[in-house]
Amino acid sequence: MAKLLKSLSSLICKWRGKVQSDSDEEELRNLFRARYHSFKLLLNANNKALEIMSDLEEALRTARSFGMSFVRANATAVSVNVYRMIKNLDELAPGKYKKLFDRFNDIEERIDQILSQKKISTGQELVIPLAKVNREMADQVGSKMANLGEIKNHIKVSVPEGFVVTSVAYEKFMAHNDLQSEIDRLLQSLSMERMDELYGLSTRIQQLIIQSEVPEDLQRAMAAAHEEIAPGPSGRVSLRSSALGEDDSGTSFAGQYRSELNISSENIFDVYKEIVASKYSLPALTYRLARGIRDEDIAMCVGCMTMVEASTGGVIYSRNPMNIRDDTIRIHAAYGLPKSVVDGSVDADLFIVSRRAPMKIMDKKIGKKDRIFLCDPEEGVCRLEVAPQESIVPSISEDQVFALAVMAAELDDYYGSPQDIEWAITTDGNIYLLQCRPLKQIDSGERALRVEGEASAEGQIIIRGGTTASSGVKCGPVFHLVKSADTLRFPQGAVLVTSQALPAWSSLLHRAAAVVTEHGSVASHLANVAREFGVPALFGVAGAKKSLKNGDLVTVDADGRAVYAGRVESLLAQAEPKKNLMQGSPVYEVLGEVAHHIIPLTLLDPDAPDFNPKHCMTYHDITRFAHEKSVHEMFNFGKEHHFSERSSKQLVCDVPMQWWILNLDDGFRQDVEGKYVELDNIVSIPMLALWQGITAVTWEGPPPVDPKGFLSVLAQATTDRALDPALSSHYATRNYFMISKNFCSLTSRFGFHFSVVETLVSERPRENYVSFQFKGGAADYSRRVRRAHFVGDILSELEFRVEIKEDAVFARLEGREQDFICERLQGLGYLTIHTRQLDMIMSDQTSAQSYWTKIRKDLNKIIKN
Repeated sequence: MAKLLKSLSSLICKWRGKVQSDSDEEELRNLFRARYHSFKLLLNANNKALEIMSDLEEALRTARSFGMSFVRANATAVSVNVYRMIKNLDELAPGKYKKLFDRFNDIEERIDQILSQKKISTGQELVIPLAKVNREMADQVGSKMANLGEIKNHIKVSVPEGFVVTSVAYEKFMAHNDLQSEIDRLLQSLSMERMDELYGLSTRIQQLIIQSEVPEDLQRAMAAAHEEIAPGPSGRVSLRSSALGEDDSGTSFAGQYRSELNISSENIFDVYKEIVASKYSLPALTYRLARGIRDEDIAMCVGCMTMVEASTGGVIYSRNPMNIRDDTIRIHAAYGLPKSVVDGSVDADLFIVSRRAPMKIMDKKIGKKDRIFLCDPEEGVCRLEVAPQESIVPSISEDQVFALAVMAAELDDYYGSPQDIEWAITTDGNIYLLQCRPLKQIDSGERALRVEGEASAEGQIIIRGGTTASSGVKCGPVFHLVKSADTLRFPQGAVLVTSQALPAWSSLLHRAAAVVTEHGSVASHLANVAREFGVPALFGVAGAKKSLKNGDLVTVDADGRAVYAGRVESLLAQAEPKKNLMQGSPVYEVLGEVAHHIIPLTLLDPDAPDFNPKHCMTYHDITRFAHEKSVHEMFNFGKEHHFSERSSKQLVCDVPMQWWILNLDDGFRQDVEGKYVELDNIVSIPMLALWQGITAVTWEGPPPVDPKGFLSVLAQATTDRALDPALSSHYATRNYFMISKNFCSLTSRFGFHFSVVETLVSERPRENYVSFQFKGGAADYSRRVRRAHFVGDILSELEFRVEIKEDAVFARLEGREQDFICERLQGLGYLTIHTRQLDMIMSDQTSAQSYWTKIRKDLNKIIKN
């Protein structure tokens, strides 16, 4: 009996032990599933963070336009994803890497400080009389009014009496109506890609401002100042924008903001709001985006001056804007207010005057000035038609030409640089200066020597003539612009053809290849902005709308004053590369500062003593550290928990590389006790598909390398320590699969090459996806880029959605049925093996084409659909 009880007791103990063991194992399984979930979330956040970093690198490297909303949105997005990586790493190894949170907070704070920088308005006055303004006060009154105050008070040139509503007043108006927070919210969606959305955004913000209230103390200050310069109900004034940054050297903002003429005292508050609102006009928004100017740096000051009832007006260039070697003075004139000259609605008279004494009129061209703008007897401006016989009479006398030339030379000498001057002459002959800003000259070089029609025997000239408003040669399809609504349909890279050179069309210059107008002059606002943007422009081309058909491909040679049918390669070969307007701009500089805390990778060697949270200097460092440690934690889970069933196993195979497998859940047919796993014991659907591609065609070894390719390999290997695959890492030197039945993550490193495949495959197409990243190489940058395009083209043929950034390829496929996904995985397995070291032969077109043909032939055998 005692013996029986002893045996029964032993059985009970074994049963209890088994139950406890099963319970412990199930607890471990649950723990692993939770860790596996955290690991997948970490990988997803890592991919997103690296994609954002690539976007930021691309923005800094290319000429694309972007605003502060792009900088802020991407800085926030990368912060969110880096934080998610840290959080999920903490789930994998609770408390083990908690110092990462401190480093993250420090980097985030540095970025926030950069993004929150803002110019502080100086002074306290809401209104300043023009008699007290000088050019040192640009931060209070804007450059336009600061220049006018300087000229009025120090050069003693006649400038109308006036005052300035300051940047302090602007800030007060915005704060009084709590406008800035709502505008900032709306600007988060700002993009130059969709003109219809941009137009809607512009309209919404402008209405928000116009419907706001001018603070009472600002109303009192403006009313008192108005009474000083234009007393009584009959007093009329002009209100002109004078935004901070406007009329600066290199950023003229010509015609981007609003000016209103002949305004009564009872309407000055409404007009003030309209001018403030014009900060968000469609042309102004696109200009700031294209030039990389921060919205928060622009306070809208407004200049108010007594109205000059002009009989003649126009613009003077103190030197030739189209040729830096030409110092002649160029006077553009038309009847009435200068408006018709600056908005390009008439063909103005042009007088070219020598600078040296005695001044001489070197040349003159009398335009057909068929309309005139005058002050309306009531208020505002009216347009009148000019009789044909009067339209061709010179608008100013020779004496007036010389008086204007003397004034221009004096201003040029005073500022020591070319000037763009707006002027008016009253009916009694008095000359008034209305605006003066720096003039940008173009170094046209040899292009200026080409004459009309001489340019090429290659193309057929459709039309010739007109005036070169902006130098250059470009090709594109013709697009006729008739009304404002047409701007919403204007395609990227089209040639803008229109009747008048209106300032409103400047909103399209970032999209236009070239501009051709039937009317307008070099002195118009549109011409100014075209020169800033480097867009070829030909103005005053009679019959352009009739001769140039919508949709026809043409080449515009602005220097040769001709438009050709089709592409004229001999001319286009002479074209200068498109200006990078962003580089050096305020927004570009802010992105550079922010990127300094995001993109650089300084944490290189995982085996080095300084590979720890303390030495994470950037978000990229944190992603590098978190990714490395997450893999470490996943691969050590089994060993640390004595959980051999979930330990990584080496794959037994004939492929001469090490392949390690971590079974995350249900990727093995049977439990594996030892160090190795046979292929027939693997049931992971996506891994098996990848493996079929890896082994489908035997790799014949690296392609023969030309001497230049070999030298570039040596150069890269010895100078670039940031090449990921060269970093010493226990995990980085292996190719490893992490699998479940339906999931697979493959990370492969072969020498200098690095690729990642992550995929989920099941019978539910909506859940299926494949994500592929490919980067690296030992050759120089240009070869790696060509190899990236080579791989990208192949993946596109396989129906992947492909994005190429620098020398990296990102591809994604989703929502397809299981068989389709598996065949594409076979293709990725093949490419993972067979695209190694192709970067070294990418300079040899023959070799590249040969490999392209071979790869396509192999893939056609592997992939049936």
